[in-house]
Amino acid sequence: MFRRVIAAVSALLLLMSVVHAQVPRNFPADALRGSMVIGEVPEILLNAKPARLGPGVRIRDQGNLQPRPAALIGMTFLVHYTVDTQGLVKDVWILTPEEAARKPWPATVREAQAWKFDAVAQTWSKP
Repeated sequence: MFRRVIAAVSALLLLMSVVHAQVPRNFPADALRGSMVIGEVPEILLNAKPARLGPGVRIRDQGNLQPRPAALIGMTFLVHYTVDTQGLVKDVWILTPEEAARKPWPATVREAQAWKFDAVAQTWSKP
């Protein structure tokens, strides 16, 4: 009996992780796309330009887990990111290959202001 319960719980947990992995992520309309290299935290290179991670930054990996920024030092990622009112990076999503294939995606605030975002489809269209 006990073994059946353990097996059922294990199967349920496995199913939940598979279902969770298939849920598409929704990005906010102010998320820009860029290349990010994490240096000595909070210093980063964002599109080959110096930038900083804000206090309380949330970095989500391809599985939507939140690794510590220090564990990613020296790595380069294609990301979606948002910035706060002081210009510090506050949210980062490391893109999956499927997410990276969604094009176009704005890389600058000017592009985001000029293009139209469909939040349901998670796509941008140029005028």
